[in-house]
Amino acid sequence: QVQLVESGGGLVQAGGSLRLSCAASGRTFSTYAMAWFRQAPGKEREFVAAISWTGGSKLYTDSVKGRFTISRDSAKNMVYLQMNSLKSEDTAVYYCAEHSMRWKITDRAADFGSWGQGTQVTVSS
Repeated sequence: QVQLVESGGGLVQAGGSLRLSCAASGRTFSTYAMAWFRQAPGKEREFVAAISWTGGSKLYTDSVKGRFTISRDSAKNMVYLQMNSLKSEDTAVYYCAEHSMRWKITDRAADFGSWGQGTQVTVSS
């Protein structure tokens, strides 16, 4: 079982930037796709971005394309989400997740079996 711990959330003004980090431990990190999801108050959890086990493939939801960048450092068992040009609608709890299957990358929450505790991102307008 993998353990995931997010950090880097906080309060930022609209137009600002934040970098989220996710530290993974417990099993072979380099063979699993990783992703970020978010959940705003009163809304369902939604996909934000995913990165393949090599880092060569990336998926983004349309609303963050061109603003957010997902990356990973498998040597350090870390995943990052660089968020630029933040908007008030980006306000949510952000979760790091590991895919349930090796060598697979998808954007469905049901495909991810391990989750972190979440980190709050609040964007003030």
